[in-house]
Amino acid sequence: MTTFDELGIEEGLLHSIQALGFTQPTAIQEKAIPVLLQGTKDFIGLAQTGTGKTAAFGLPLLQLINKADRFPQALIICPTRELCLQIAKDLGSFKNKKENVAVTAVYGGTSITMQIRELKRGTHIVVATPGRLIDLIERKAIDLTRIHYVVLDEADEMLNMGFKDDIEFILKNTPERQSTWLFSATMPAEIRQVSKRYMKQPFEITIGKVNAGASTIDHQYYITQQVNRYETLKRIIDFNPGLYGIIFTRTKANAQEITESLIREGYDIDALHGDLNQQQRDKVMSRFREKNLQLLIATDVAARGIDVQGITHVINYELPDDMEVYTHRSGRTGRAGKSGVSISIITPREVFRLRQIERLIINRFHKLDIPTGKDVCRKQFFHFIDKMLLADISHGEYETYLPVLREKFASVEKEEILQRVAALEFDRFLKYYENAADFNLREEKRTERTQKSVHKDTQGRTFGGRTSGANGNYQRLFVNLGTKDGFYKASFLQFILDMSELKKEVLGRIDMKEMNSWIEIEPGAAKKMMKSIDGKNFKGRKIRMNPAERGS
Repeated sequence: MTTFDELGIEEGLLHSIQALGFTQPTAIQEKAIPVLLQGTKDFIGLAQTGTGKTAAFGLPLLQLINKADRFPQALIICPTRELCLQIAKDLGSFKNKKENVAVTAVYGGTSITMQIRELKRGTHIVVATPGRLIDLIERKAIDLTRIHYVVLDEADEMLNMGFKDDIEFILKNTPERQSTWLFSATMPAEIRQVSKRYMKQPFEITIGKVNAGASTIDHQYYITQQVNRYETLKRIIDFNPGLYGIIFTRTKANAQEITESLIREGYDIDALHGDLNQQQRDKVMSRFREKNLQLLIATDVAARGIDVQGITHVINYELPDDMEVYTHRSGRTGRAGKSGVSISIITPREVFRLRQIERLIINRFHKLDIPTGKDVCRKQFFHFIDKMLLADISHGEYETYLPVLREKFASVEKEEILQRVAALEFDRFLKYYENAADFNLREEKRTERTQKSVHKDTQGRTFGGRTSGANGNYQRLFVNLGTKDGFYKASFLQFILDMSELKKEVLGRIDMKEMNSWIEIEPGAAKKMMKSIDGKNFKGRKIRMNPAERGS
């Protein structure tokens, strides 16, 4: 069994991490730390989130920097504010308490003036989001010319968010770097291109298999009709009374709609989506981390960088359009060696996409029956009984009230008391599920019409739905946005749905080119989409959207 001492970690850092309960390194730490401690090798580490990547690069950085020189020597770039703060916090807990090592986090959504002031006081390690770092470079508020080590954390997420040009700009502004360390859960072609351009013969390790899901996660799915998707979600939540998790939707409109419905029905839930300002986002995340919320509902873009310990379940209310996104969703649970569950709610037409994800993550999904009303009531009842038996009564003044209780219940049988206690807690579920419908789909032979209802997009992905616009069911729209604007297929889809607040079901095929894209959409929804998007600005450029006959 390898120890951190055997990996070459110095004594001061060993004391700090031992105090945090670090006993033995994870697989990524065991393989990465000896290489990174050399300080001269470029490095690529492929591993899922929650495998200990922050310590894998953080401990070597803290050991390699020259503490006597108070200027930026190491730069860590990550996709989101939340991850930026989390990394800075982790480094602060790892560092040798006897040494004055400064770690500075710079990110958007807060005062840049305060961050400039902190940088001027001197620092050793800068943790940054790409946009804010570029602002600081352009203001000449940060000097990267003496940066020796650059870390790209969650590199695939940064590229998915359109930061490729930003990353290349930052790497060009660190001319004296001795090594570049890239960490990622997946390895798309864009990352391979960046590594070839800016890294020299990188030492590459893979923990598990590329894109593979963590072995600590149980992947489950339920099949139901589209019309029963929301009720199925409620059924799953009620069947897992100890659940603490994240529900993923494709669009912010869906996230908000489901959140409002669940709140009205008494669930402890809040939404995380692109319409929230930073203060609102921080408030939601604080409530979730403190477990004042049982559930967080989020879009993929809004959830990037979330790192919360103890998440038991991830629920995919809808499958992501980009299959690789599933790896990031499910990776929010089953972290640090703990087990977790990733649940997907799908319709019969989405089974084939589930099979594609299985091949990607090299893992099987387990099909479960949607719990019946009786199943839910039984599960809730036993959860209540267990909770009652585990209740701590040692610190209360309950004995003071025992004589009164004995007197009140003198003529009541013990069984009746238990029934009354259960009824107070349990009545709502019994009434709600008294005549609950069965949402499970029984095996039916697929008709020729169902088989023909599957079509493929231009990148080979298959989507359930109507036949394509070639048969006249869709109107074709032109828009002057493409891959050059930093979009990939899934992010572009989410962008147009968020802008128009339309549902995914109204769309058909999307053809993306470098400068332009073409969208198939139901004629009744085309006008709303054009009105919502045409004339708006994107990165300082006016968006043009119109019927394809005039624009293509």
